[in-house]
Amino acid sequence: MADNDGKCKSEQTQGDIKNKKNKKQWQTPRKGFTSAPSINPGDAGIWATCDMHKEGLCTVELKDFLNEYANLIYGVAATNMLPATENKTDASDDIEAEINMELQGIQSSKFKQNALFVPVKIDVQCVLFFKTREPVEPVSFVRRICEDAFDDKPLKKTRFVKRLTPMTKMGKANEKSLDDVAQAVLGPVFHEGSGKTWKYAIRPTIRNNHTMKRDDVIKRVADLVGKPHTVDLKHYDRLILVDIYRNVLGMSIVGSNYEDLKRYNLAEIFEATPTKSEAPI
Repeated sequence: MADNDGKCKSEQTQGDIKNKKNKKQWQTPRKGFTSAPSINPGDAGIWATCDMHKEGLCTVELKDFLNEYANLIYGVAATNMLPATENKTDASDDIEAEINMELQGIQSSKFKQNALFVPVKIDVQCVLFFKTREPVEPVSFVRRICEDAFDDKPLKKTRFVKRLTPMTKMGKANEKSLDDVAQAVLGPVFHEGSGKTWKYAIRPTIRNNHTMKRDDVIKRVADLVGKPHTVDLKHYDRLILVDIYRNVLGMSIVGSNYEDLKRYNLAEIFEATPTKSEAPI
């Protein structure tokens, strides 16, 4: 009897697996919805970090924060707010529903097409990514946010967001893509324009990737910068940021005030900036 039960369970399990495979092959997208957004070569965006297990709350908070600031800087109305939920009276229900929609990518194609900021779920703890579109320019946009926070302007403070890292161009995490992204990002600053000689530094951040080595990335980017520009790790005019997470990489160039602005860490800026009531008389 036991043998027969085991045999039935085995046959049933094999049948279930076969049926699941067949069902998976014939699944069709839900009407009005598309698959979750992803990071593609050529995208621009903003990396953000947060405390562990706060990714969902940080996503919702940062989406609203970025929208408000885009409206302030560019005069563009926030077009990527999720539709209001009807017949909802509990704010916690709204937040929970919004988090689920953000993280699962359950967003209409029209929403994603018009959005200034689209959250992309990545499998790295404490890290978020928001794709951006024009008129948002990630580097100047993030710098302005951090400068205003540093100057203690009436800025809405964040609870969950830590560091913001702008990315001018994204690509795949491989050598060829590194070259393509670097040429596109480095060209306008180091190889075009006034012909000024810059002192620069290169700062890679690599997580959950075992193929791209830090020293190799630094050497390759330095080769692409070339002469007459010189390396200066402490007193640079321009800092080249290279962020590699899993199978994607991004690059941007920030200015010499990057360290003064706490490396664009909003949490540290807010903590270090006294409020007017705390300021010495």
